[in-house]
Amino acid sequence: MKEKKRVLAAMSGGVDSSVTAALLMEQGYEVIGVTMRLSEESREADDDRGCCSIKSVNDAQGVASILGIPHYVLDFRAEFEKNVVCNFLDEYAKGRTPNPCIECNRAMKFGALMQKARELGADCVATGHYAQIIYNEQNNLYELRKGLDEKKDQSYVLYHLTQDTLAHFLLPLGGFTKPEVREMAEKYNLPVAHKAESQEICFIPDDDHGRFIREHRPECLVPGDVVDLSGRVLGKHKGLPLYTVGQRKGLGIAAPEPLYVVRLDTENNRVIVGGANDVFASGLTAVRVTWTAEAPKEAFRCTAKVRYGRREGACTAEMLTDGSLRVTFDEPQRAVTPGQSVVLYDGDRVLGGGIIENTVPARRSDG
Repeated sequence: MKEKKRVLAAMSGGVDSSVTAALLMEQGYEVIGVTMRLSEESREADDDRGCCSIKSVNDAQGVASILGIPHYVLDFRAEFEKNVVCNFLDEYAKGRTPNPCIECNRAMKFGALMQKARELGADCVATGHYAQIIYNEQNNLYELRKGLDEKKDQSYVLYHLTQDTLAHFLLPLGGFTKPEVREMAEKYNLPVAHKAESQEICFIPDDDHGRFIREHRPECLVPGDVVDLSGRVLGKHKGLPLYTVGQRKGLGIAAPEPLYVVRLDTENNRVIVGGANDVFASGLTAVRVTWTAEAPKEAFRCTAKVRYGRREGACTAEMLTDGSLRVTFDEPQRAVTPGQSVVLYDGDRVLGGGIIENTVPARRSDG
């Protein structure tokens, strides 16, 4: 760097974001640490399970003090409620299964936080995600790539980043593994070096989606029929938002073979179930499609991931005239779920993605 750049580092109080701030300082940036206050549920948790709990805020402040950088707590509760929590509840009410972490990244970290960075005169925003941004000098484009640590790769939840955002975004951890990050935390004498990771949705610290929906949107829990693929009634469900494609447990149905949720029929308020072979899809359509570079004009070959932590499948992707995306898999994929995101890759490079709207059922001849 020819001049010292100011960067806003999102600090959740965990080891990843803490090491991110330390690395940026070591690289010569002027670092401002910020912790976003997003929801009361996470803040009032009785431990540090939520990324915005009181203990996590205190941990972030402690790390900032050790590093000698300013730290601020930003109140984004109203924006978070509108863009993430309400979207979460709205999607479940429509019989879909959303990914609130993706919406949080889209609306908060790269929306509200990016705006705050501009107000504070910062050149960039940095987070502790395990992914990489590489500038390709041959085509003058920023490329979003998978993180070096395959087990921790988080490129899936960042697929919505555009060229403008990628140009003002830093991912210092993309080239490291998790064990290396913890070693660096020890080297920097950070007290969060061995802090456990939070696995839950931050605004549902007890990880009980059903409870949260019952408390905040009880009117959408309308009981109805559980039916098989022929329409035969097998039992009753307690409300479509409590079920998701691929679910086996909690159906309350006795059957000679395991049954799985195949589809949620919102028009007739029915949960449709079938055997293990019936949960596969040969394709999908997606909406709210974004690209890390230019949108392709013709059908192309790539791989697609339909859920975080899932393996990618080879496919053909094509933009349709209405702006939606059609993906056709070489091999049927299990439990492709409306509301989740499909993310397209060329090797380790993220091309783009969208929100799954519909699926094309497929049956498999094997188990």
